Amino acid sequence: MNLFKQLFGGSPSVDLESLIKDGAFLVDVRTPGEFAGGHAKGSVNIPLDQLPQQLSRFRNKKNIIVCCQSGGRSGQAKVILEKSGITNVINGGNWNNVAQYC
Repeated sequence: MNLFKQLFGGSPSVDLESLIKDGAFLVDVRTPGEFAGGHAKGSVNIPLDQLPQQLSRFRNKKNIIVCCQSGGRSGQAKVILEKSGITNVINGGNWNNVAQYC
């Protein structure tokens, strides 16, 4: 169950609101078309398939919150980033879940 929560979000121990108010780097990993249809205020669009080429944008960030449509792609993004040595990543799940705190 813990692995499921790590991959797909929903962990009650993460205070998204406080992290966002503290200036977390918000990244929406959906396609540009999906992002254009709506996104959390202040988030940047870095599609999942472009993460490996964009790792420099994640370095030296205090907290990173990734989101997507359902939490699946953001779960994959979290794994990709962590395998690249970026460990301060939280899967915010659905972008609407993140947007409520922005």
